[in-house]
Amino acid sequence: MEKNVWVGVLFVRGYSKGVSFFFFLYNIYMNHLISITKSDGTKQLFEEEKLVSSLKRVGASLEIIEDVVDEIGKEIHDGMTTNELYRRAFDLLRKHSTKVAAKYSVRRAMIDLGPDGFPFEKFVARLFKMWGYESVTDQIVIGKCVEHEVDVIAWKDNDLAMVEAKYHNEFGLKSDLKISLYVKARYDDITDNEYDYGGKKRKLTERWLITNTKFTDKAIRYGECNKMKLLGWNYPDKDNLHELINQNSLHPIACLTTLTRDQKRELAVMNMMVCLDLVGNPQVLDKIGIKPEDQEKILIEAQVVIEQAK
Repeated sequence: MEKNVWVGVLFVRGYSKGVSFFFFLYNIYMNHLISITKSDGTKQLFEEEKLVSSLKRVGASLEIIEDVVDEIGKEIHDGMTTNELYRRAFDLLRKHSTKVAAKYSVRRAMIDLGPDGFPFEKFVARLFKMWGYESVTDQIVIGKCVEHEVDVIAWKDNDLAMVEAKYHNEFGLKSDLKISLYVKARYDDITDNEYDYGGKKRKLTERWLITNTKFTDKAIRYGECNKMKLLGWNYPDKDNLHELINQNSLHPIACLTTLTRDQKRELAVMNMMVCLDLVGNPQVLDKIGIKPEDQEKILIEAQVVIEQAK
């Protein structure tokens, strides 16, 4: 967290409320002893500074950050799930600003696009559909030396793209040089072979590495040097993953609080990965047994996310 933001939060939450400095520090200390449960069932210590940083990154003002952190601090308890924590932060943000809340939900949704029912590679395939490609996921291809698992293969005209979709379950985790190295080695092994996609033989023309978070500087330098196409949350500077989502209304359904996790899984199985597709095909909500009155709430939230996150 940037120093000026942390100092500001300290001042607002401590001195301006007449709370003794000792008691304020004690509260922070106790917060750091609380464990929260991640989506995979593992536990980690709650870190207030991570919450503050995530709120700052989506444009929340210091006043909003103060309110959200104060309320979360009162309600958080040992064993609270990350999903419960996110939902509460989202509800608090929505009281202040639907636009900030929508941005927060989209950022959080990229972490929810994990292996547990919301495969990141399916979302990546949806990106390529937006670019006019046909695509398939989870393919085995034969290289010069060995077989390879490829997350996404996409094609159009004379182009054949293969994609490594690198998922991380925390925004602080980055795709590093080691990942760029092994992806490049894999592409070297398959680049001279022909593959039958779209009804004709094709050679690899586009080599992609896409992550739901960020890249390290070395990973970027190495990838660019070896003519790989890199796409991450904030890379490249223009048309990065964040911008592509907002500009093309490809907000993941994982960001919707009106859907249960099981309902999101059912929609993902039907390749209903983004809010735009859900708004355009509301009948799929009937297919998974959602009541009409609940459908209206879901569709309204999806539309708000699409409009406000821009």
